Amino acid sequence: MSPNPEIAETRPRRLRRQERREQILAAATRAFAKAGGFTLTSLDDVAAESGVTRMILYRHFDSKTDLYQAVLERAAVQLREAATSGGELGEQSVPGMLRWASEDPDGFRLLFHHAAREADFRDEVDGVREGMVAALLPHMEQAAVSKEWAVWAANLATTTVIEAIMAWLDAGRPDEDEAADRILQAVDGIYRAVTPDTGRTSPTA
Repeated sequence: MSPNPEIAETRPRRLRRQERREQILAAATRAFAKAGGFTLTSLDDVAAESGVTRMILYRHFDSKTDLYQAVLERAAVQLREAATSGGELGEQSVPGMLRWASEDPDGFRLLFHHAAREADFRDEVDGVREGMVAALLPHMEQAAVSKEWAVWAANLATTTVIEAIMAWLDAGRPDEDEAADRILQAVDGIYRAVTPDTGRTSPTA
């Protein structure tokens, strides 16, 4: 006897393993951000946000620590994809970061607010930040008066962009296009501060 096609159509499609994992990571990002980071969030919180049982969580992740690290890695990958083109920074970098932060504010806050203050996960966040500085440094070196000032500018510009986007999220995300322009003006000011030719503009402007 063949199954009733109408009944079959109403059954929810069973998610593939990778789809389920992605669903859990997205929900875990929301749960960890909502509660305030790793320590304040339980697996029951994540399960409730995901709409699955703890048993399902353990099928995909060995522990809460394993899950949190996967959440941070996912956010770092999304940030890299948003900020670079072919692995390089460019005029799309700040608007791309801003757009990703707007689409996933929980992911951005986990990376640069909550996890950045958690000793057990600070290394992962520092790695993301160091990668941003390393990507920006060659651009600064092209114009800076010295290697030391280029390093200073790359670090300051990275911090400025991160904190500017965080403040923009906290302010309710006003005028995304204008926000990108304002952040770029701040970065350009840093760039101008280390180059003897004040007529030049920053590599991300």
